[in-house]
Order: sequence, then C-alpha cells, then structure tokens
Amino acid sequence: MKDGSASEEKRCEVLNILARDGRATAEAIAKQTGRPVDEVKSLVSQYESDGVIKRYNAVIDWEKAGFDKVTAFIDVRVVPARDVGFDAIAGRIARFPEVRSVWLVSGGSDLRVVVEATNLRQLANFVAEKLSTINGVTGTVTHFQLRRYKEDDVLYLEAEGNERLVISP
Repeated sequence: MKDGSASEEKRCEVLNILARDGRATAEAIAKQTGRPVDEVKSLVSQYESDGVIKRYNAVIDWEKAGFDKVTAFIDVRVVPARDVGFDAIAGRIARFPEVRSVWLVSGGSDLRVVVEATNLRQLANFVAEKLSTINGVTGTVTHFQLRRYKEDDVLYLEAEGNERLVISP
C-alpha cells in the first residue's frame, strides 16, 4: 500500500480521522477528505481485511465511571531466546489478561509492559507469580501511574478554572 505519492497521504488522512474517531462515518470522512463516499467505504473495508485497522474501541475514563484501577509500567530485562530473539518472551507476556501493551524498547530494559489491575495486591501477584517466573526474565522495575493527563490524544484534564492566587491585604 505504500506508493510514496499524494495518494498515500490521502489514505493516511483517512486513517488519522478513524484513529481520532472510530465512529466517523464514510460520509463524514468523505466530506473531510474530498473523496467519494464509495471510495472511502472501499478503502476502509480494505484496511479492515488487510489488518491495518485492528479494531474499533471506545476510550473510557474509568475514574469518572467510578472504577478504581491500578496501572503500572513494568520495565523487563530478558535473555533473548535463540532464533526468536525477544519475540517468544514478549508474546508470552502479551497473552496475560492483565497486560494492556508490550513494547520492545531501548535503554536499560528490553521490554516495557503496561499492566492494569483492580488493586495493588493483584498487580503484585502478577509480577511475583506470573511475570518474574517466565523463563528468560532476569529482572523487573515497576513504575505506578499516579495520574493520567493525556492518553492516546485524549485529554483527561478537567476544565481549568482561574488558577490565579487571590491576593488580599
């Protein structure tokens, strides 16, 4: 699908619109891009069948919905497996239901794992009983999310009031 032309930019434009709003209709996308509706429908259908579009999902503010979640970013050091490198261990970690994301990263660790749990005990059990017992995992460093301000282009900041300090005599 890469041809390096203006056509590629237009296809990327459709993907950017869907990334911001998965509920955008073909008609709305056509209006924003200046493309025919049938062309947009065909392009989106092709993206879905090719696996370019992985899924559509809603972005939930769990805190506002009244649900407590503990999110942790776990840096994992591993010994890469022969012939498959980091892929085998990353794939095994990715299959745990608590795991939201797994990335191969540069720096002091090899993998960065994002985990969500309902409480600290559940998260601690995940690290102690599941993650650290995987053959090839040599160490972990866990960082806890304290507050979320922006994620996936969504701001979680409340409307800011007047933040000026009142000065009184």
